[in-house]
This record gives sequence, C-alpha cells and structure tokens, in this order.
Amino acid sequence: MEIIVASTVGVLTAGGVYLLLRLRTFAVILGLALLSYAVNVFLFASGRLAIDMSPILNKYGDGVYTDPLPQALVLTAIVISFGMTAVLVMIGLGAYLEAGSDEINIDPNAEDDATEPQA
Repeated sequence: MEIIVASTVGVLTAGGVYLLLRLRTFAVILGLALLSYAVNVFLFASGRLAIDMSPILNKYGDGVYTDPLPQALVLTAIVISFGMTAVLVMIGLGAYLEAGSDEINIDPNAEDDATEPQA
C-alpha cells in the first residue's frame, strides 16, 4: 500500500513540475493543481495509513487511533488550493482576453508592440 501511495505522489509531482515548465498559462495552472494534490496525498499519508481506526480516542483508552492532524491539514489545504486555483484561472482568463493568447513570453529581448514608435 505504501509503495502505491509513494508512487502516486511521485507521479503527481513529476507531472506537476512538467506542466509548470510549459509556456502556456492553462498548463501552469494544471501543474500547480497537480502539485497541490501531491502535497495533499503526502500530508494524508504522513498520518500513517491505517484501516478501521478512529481519528479520536475511544472510551476504553487502548491507544489505537489515527492522528487527526494530517486530516485537518489536508482539509485546510484543499480549501486553500481551490481558492488559489480559482484566482489563477481568473488572472489567466483576464490575461488571455487582453493579449489574445495564453503564451507566457519570457524572452527579455522580445519587443512589444507598445514600445515601438508609431509613425
């Protein structure tokens, strides 16, 4: 079970980094989403993968329970990543509507149309 979770985290991280390095806005947003999913799975797995264990102490006090902190961290991270993704989509959509393309221009030598003198 642990090898499957570790492989999933690795594949999600690799896919996220690959998409982050693309020169399109939508791919960068998807890459950030994949990285946030990888972090969520990693945080959830850090609380030990246990089956049929309650997240709180029972009244008998036998000490068999799972740690509720990773579960709370994952729930908080899901909400934050959803809000971050929504903001990034709106910023990307605004940039696409203004520029007419979703390409990311990282060439410092490229001349903009606004800097050319108009005759």
